[in-house]
Amino acid sequence: MSGCSSDDSAQDKAWQEEYCAKLGSWQDEAHARTANTESAGEAAIHASKKLDEAGLEHGGTRILDDTVNAVAGDTGAEGRAVSYCDSAGFETSVDSAG
Repeated sequence: MSGCSSDDSAQDKAWQEEYCAKLGSWQDEAHARTANTESAGEAAIHASKKLDEAGLEHGGTRILDDTVNAVAGDTGAEGRAVSYCDSAGFETSVDSAG
């Protein structure tokens, strides 16, 4: 089971929502350059591991890799992570990357 579809379980959607919320929190911290950026990034990476292990990636994305790279400063990876949240239906949880 992968991708966003009507077949996604409630648990799958909860994990996707959690990931997107944590990614959005990391973005807020990173863009504000606060002292909490590192812990917010770790939380987003942890949430992406759940998605990776459950196979909840869309369109051949590697959400764990993209999240790790985004937290390390790769804006392209951040954009792919944001696109994942858009396609999962949680676009309001994240900022457009770019």
